[in-house]
Amino acid sequence: MMGFAISDEFLGTFVPILVYWVYSGFYVCLGSVDRYRLHSRIDEAEKNLVSKYTVVKGVLLQQTVQAIVSVLLFKITGSDTDASNSQGSSLLLLARQFIIAMLVLDTWQYFIHRYMHHNKFLYKHIHSQHHRLVVPYAFGALYNHPLEGLLLDTIGGALSFLFSAMSPRTAIFFFSFATIKTVDDHCGLWLPGNPFHIFFSNNTAYHDVHHQLYGTKYNFSQPFFVMWDRILGTHLSYSLVGRVGGGFETRPTKECKDE
Repeated sequence: MMGFAISDEFLGTFVPILVYWVYSGFYVCLGSVDRYRLHSRIDEAEKNLVSKYTVVKGVLLQQTVQAIVSVLLFKITGSDTDASNSQGSSLLLLARQFIIAMLVLDTWQYFIHRYMHHNKFLYKHIHSQHHRLVVPYAFGALYNHPLEGLLLDTIGGALSFLFSAMSPRTAIFFFSFATIKTVDDHCGLWLPGNPFHIFFSNNTAYHDVHHQLYGTKYNFSQPFFVMWDRILGTHLSYSLVGRVGGGFETRPTKECKDE
C-alpha cells in the first residue's frame, strides 16, 4: 500500500500556523486564572481598542500572506531531501543555524519596529494597529497591519531562513519555536516556572512594558534577545508588583520621557 508523503516544505509552511493557534488556545484557557495575569480582565475589556473577532481576522490574513511567501521561498531556494537529512545529523550545525536565524530576525525586527514608532506617518497608519491591544493576549501576537506583517514578520522570517542557510526541515522547528516565543511574549500571563521567563530577558513582562503608554519608546527588541535595546539605549527595566485581587502589573524602574 502506498504511503502518503508530506513534504518538509509543506510542514515548514503550515506547522507554525497550527502551533500558533494551539499554543494560543492553551493561554486562553489559563487567562481565566487571575493570579497569573499582568492585567485584569476588566482592563483587557476596557483598554483594548479592537474586538477579538477583528483580531482573529487580522491574524488569519497575515498567516495567509506568510504561507504564500513561504511556499514561494521554498520553490525559489529549492530543496534536497538527502542534503537535509545529512545536515540534520549535525547538532552543531543546527545550533549555529538557529543562533544565526535568531540574531538576523532580532536585528531586522528591532530596527524596523523602532523606525515604525519614530516615523509619525508609519506609526499612525501602520504600526498603531498592533498597539490597539494595550493589554496583549496570546492570539493577538500577530495582529498587525497587513503591510507591517509582511515587512516585519514575513520578510524578517525569510531573511533569517536565507542567512542561516537552514533546510526546510530545520525551518519547521525554528519557525515553530519562534511562533511559540512570540505568542508567549504577548500572552499577558506571568506563569511560575515558565522557561521563557527563566532563559530570556525578553519575555512576557518585558514586552508588556512596550505596550503601555509609558513604554512605547522602549523595549523594541523582539522576539529573542534584548541586546539592541541595551546597545542603543532603549532598554527599560521594570518591576513586577502584586495587584489587589491577584495577579501582577509591570512598573518602570526609572522615569520615562518622550523622545
